[in-house]
Amino acid sequence: MSRSGKQLVLVGGGHAHMVTLARIPEFIRRGVGVTVIGPSDYHYYSGMGPGMLGGTYTPDQVRFATRRMVEKGGGVFVKERAVGVDPGTQAVILSSGERIPYDVVSFNVGSHISQKILGPGARDVFPVKPIEGLMAARDRILALARSKRPIIGIVGGGPSSAEIAGNVRQLVRNRGGMLPIIYIVAGTRFMARFPDRVRDRVQGTLTAWEIDILEGCRVREVASGSMVLDNGRRLATDLVFLAQGVKPSSLFQDSGLATGPDQGLLVNPFLQSVDHPDIFGGGDCIHFKERPLTKVGVYAVRQNPVLFHNLLARLTGEALLPFDPGGDYLFIFNLGQGRGVLKKGWMELSGRLAFQIKDRIDRRFMERFQTLERP
Repeated sequence: MSRSGKQLVLVGGGHAHMVTLARIPEFIRRGVGVTVIGPSDYHYYSGMGPGMLGGTYTPDQVRFATRRMVEKGGGVFVKERAVGVDPGTQAVILSSGERIPYDVVSFNVGSHISQKILGPGARDVFPVKPIEGLMAARDRILALARSKRPIIGIVGGGPSSAEIAGNVRQLVRNRGGMLPIIYIVAGTRFMARFPDRVRDRVQGTLTAWEIDILEGCRVREVASGSMVLDNGRRLATDLVFLAQGVKPSSLFQDSGLATGPDQGLLVNPFLQSVDHPDIFGGGDCIHFKERPLTKVGVYAVRQNPVLFHNLLARLTGEALLPFDPGGDYLFIFNLGQGRGVLKKGWMELSGRLAFQIKDRIDRRFMERFQTLERP
């Protein structure tokens, strides 16, 4: 792949890269070539993933056409997976062995769910990431519900588990079939990092729908047709979701870059690698040295304009801007059946209005960037 002039490489088309992807023409006008590397032509918006599982949204409504946006803007899209970076030769290494040279590179490769607890022969197991895998889970649940009352196990006690549980129930309730038995194995405490009032609202909604939340225990192993808990109890299951927390890619540690305790790329206030100034990153795959950030999409969205500015500034010799994570943020959980739980500062809300607010915000966010990918 021949190139001339300076080269910007974006690894991943996630939330923190959306503004940069939308403004590729500005790099091109300045003589900078832009290459985007990603494993799929599309990027799925995680905030609407549970809604896609539950049937509220179609796949087309929750994804960006990354390749189309890149090529429309004058960039090059490489459908591949990055497995390493060589800062010495300034190249991104692909799984095929190809090396993509860069002058500046930015990573937004998201995070993944550990599968270490999978035992031999485990089947019908679906990590909540990547989001597109939820469509396969949806089809399998509907197939099971046509012939039996399926038993669904969910590993993990965070908001992803709550949203998956509620939307699985919505899916079967709306599409017909026998309502599933759903277990959430929550670890020490369900929704532990959230205020008690929020936790109580979420738990109250789920328990009213007969979703069983098990606290004070963890899943030791997902076996064939069951989950084995650390207290020795074995729960029969037909399908299991893994939602026990996300981890950044090992790509950075494997490449010898400085990382945080979670293996995320260690970045300074400018979202720039602390030891390689031509490497940047955003979203779940970084560890912000100034202060650890919760792995929620709001920070990736807030990083968008700063990351765009700093990538362009690094290429053109201009001053970088620091990223300010900001203060309190709005969070809303989609619990299915048109209900949600919302919190922002002192304001708390649950029920249909909370979901309607989330739905409106999410649709507007998607529309903003989906407009750019259209012919």
